[in-house]
Amino acid sequence: MDTGWIFVCIFQILVAMGVFVALAYAARYIANNGRLINRFKKSRLSNPLEYFPSEAVFLLKQVFYLAVIMVIIIICLYLTFDWNEGFYFIYLLDIVVSIYLALKMDKDSRKDKVLLFLLIPFGSITALLFGDGIVVLLDLTHIIGYLYFIKVYFRKFVDYTENNGLGITIILLFVIILVSFLFTILVENVSPMDSMTMVSNAFTSNSFDASGKNIIGKLNSLVLAWSGFILSAVGTATLAVSIVNNYVDRQFSEMKEFVKKKKEEE
Repeated sequence: MDTGWIFVCIFQILVAMGVFVALAYAARYIANNGRLINRFKKSRLSNPLEYFPSEAVFLLKQVFYLAVIMVIIIICLYLTFDWNEGFYFIYLLDIVVSIYLALKMDKDSRKDKVLLFLLIPFGSITALLFGDGIVVLLDLTHIIGYLYFIKVYFRKFVDYTENNGLGITIILLFVIILVSFLFTILVENVSPMDSMTMVSNAFTSNSFDASGKNIIGKLNSLVLAWSGFILSAVGTATLAVSIVNNYVDRQFSEMKEFVKKKKEEE
């Protein structure tokens, strides 16, 4: 066996581990000590209650857990199959999501340390630094780690839903979107990002075409479609609540006035 080939693989693995650890520490330092981050956290801009009613904030966090699961599924599909589209963006997304999950998990037990190792995106880091190589095969272990976190975040979704007395109708919506997403990939023979934009556009009543000629354009299409859908839904709900509250207040005022007149007559 070529010892030079083995040396190159070991070198790339060590470099990938070092880069991942350095990025994770940098991200944690910025999150905990960054002045701009801390100012943003304390500002009104970072307070979701400035934009949405409290009920909608609970719903958005509920959606967040499912969104993380969906992003992980998309990354796993790109790492498993050969779609020649925007791989550099997928590699960067893989690294960012892996660092986020690593920062959120416990690191005390032996199981946690194994999971932390599985989270290291060896394939994505080495592909960005050295080009495609044999280290990309470690994506298989990385996908196993991702599958575990899909289970973790689904459990978080269920616990959050139960603890806050929220409905689970949203899981039906998630299943419909997920099945449609996978079905579109198979039937239309398109990439995951194309499929996601097509399903999103169809669901939000825009069209069934994939918007955007590259992966950044498609991501922009997804953000616009879902942001518009969420804001319009929340706006409609807020308007409805406001109308009902105004009606109830008016009825209550009329009742108070009626009782007051009755007492004066007596």
